Amino acid sequence: MTLSRTNFDFMKQNPERRPKIVADNIRKIREFRNYTQEYIAMKLNISQNAYSKLELGYSKISIDRLFQIAELLEVDAGELVSYESAELLQLFKSPLNRTMGQQRP
Repeated sequence: MTLSRTNFDFMKQNPERRPKIVADNIRKIREFRNYTQEYIAMKLNISQNAYSKLELGYSKISIDRLFQIAELLEVDAGELVSYESAELLQLFKSPLNRTMGQQRP
């Protein structure tokens, strides 16, 4: 995914919302994939509590951690930083992703 000009402008003008947008996108995609917080935390080698803080936007996410999470969630890292929820919904509605969203650990 490439960041649209609208998305870029929004993120530039609203720096205080960036962490919450990223955290919300991670949570939404994790839930869509039917992954638990415990499962993602285990894969990241962190506690469930530490992962929960990432998802709630209480802890900052390093660029390395962002890419690890994107890989686990099977999305491009750009999907995690996009505020354009319509694009995320389109991603989830595609037939391939619908089957990928079936029960996971």
